[in-house]
Amino acid sequence: MGRKEIIFMVVKEYFKMAFRNMRNRPLRSWLTILGIVIGVFLITSLFSLSEGLKNTVSQQLSMMGTDLIIVVPGEASNFIAAFMGHLELGNEELDAISETKDVEQVVPVIYKTLIVRYEGESKALLVSGSDWENSMDVYQNDLGLSIKEGRWPVPGKRELLVGSLVNEEIFEDLKINTPFYIKGKRYEIVGILKSMGSKTDDTMLHLDLNLFREITGTREGATQVLVKIDSDASAEKVAEDIKENLAEVQKRKRGQEEMPYSVLTSEKIAGIANDIMGVVELAVFSFASIAIVVGGIGIMNTMYTAVRERRREIGIMKAVGAKGSTIILIFLIESGVIGLVGGVMGVVPGLGLAKMIEAFGQVHPVFYLQASVSPFTFSFGLIFSFLIGCLSGFLPARRAAALKPVEALRRYE
Repeated sequence: MGRKEIIFMVVKEYFKMAFRNMRNRPLRSWLTILGIVIGVFLITSLFSLSEGLKNTVSQQLSMMGTDLIIVVPGEASNFIAAFMGHLELGNEELDAISETKDVEQVVPVIYKTLIVRYEGESKALLVSGSDWENSMDVYQNDLGLSIKEGRWPVPGKRELLVGSLVNEEIFEDLKINTPFYIKGKRYEIVGILKSMGSKTDDTMLHLDLNLFREITGTREGATQVLVKIDSDASAEKVAEDIKENLAEVQKRKRGQEEMPYSVLTSEKIAGIANDIMGVVELAVFSFASIAIVVGGIGIMNTMYTAVRERRREIGIMKAVGAKGSTIILIFLIESGVIGLVGGVMGVVPGLGLAKMIEAFGQVHPVFYLQASVSPFTFSFGLIFSFLIGCLSGFLPARRAAALKPVEALRRYE
């Protein structure tokens, strides 16, 4: 029998001893395991959801492409306020963007919350105005918008597109080719869009830009601007040129309060999203670590108690020639097994909870959240819990190894 086979058999026997000792003290073992279960449960479920959120954001950004730039008023660190429509770009800013080198197309987008009515029922919904005649290719080819039911509207006609959730949650009996009223004016629903990835987008109505300006009285400007650049141009270079041109516009507007602008390439947006996801994951591990620390302290306490109770057993092993490293390994494996069992019991329901939240999000979506359930997530939970168990059992194992056989046996004479 080779050396590897002998080592394997010895380690296998140590694992058997660990499980046997757990069965001999079931109440203490399960109470100790419970602390690890809670920690691993939290880490697995939250980590799975945060990874799924990151994947969802990446999928949304991949639809944008590298030849599209978004310009919104406001700081890049807080550009969400601009997306909500609190600030606007004026016509001078739109002209400055259009005149920038390597800019192929400028698509102004503006939206506002309006009272709408369908079959006698009124709701307050976000209505978007877009230049269908000149920007349909950007929406279809660069942003990936597509029709689930019906057709695209004819530019200039009183026709309306609705988000995928408008006929599912807002007006459940909504059908295409039926009248829809916005501020008392009649429009015809001609198409329902496929899901765009967020509840805000999927509960939005879409009008031709001229019609939108007509019913809102907004004669100029835009809430945000989509800028399509030449395919061989550098997005970063064009973004810098746009910033410079907008700065020149601000210099000409003397006496007015200066407004910062965020010029966002797909890489810039991905960077902001990754920073946010990094903070989320850090918060996840911070909260879950509290439970893990509590579980680890429980394992350490259990192993210290086991060392006291098994002094005679330790003394006998050392008296027949067992080395200190062997004693340490036995107790490390036992504490690791406690952590591993807690990991198994925490990983499975943790992943199950993540999938349940994903399913709930599909029915009641604020953001279409996916739970990332992968072999890595599963194995990470098990390995992590085993290592936490071993780490928690290291000091008790060292105390066991430091016992002198004569003193350990004399105590139980």
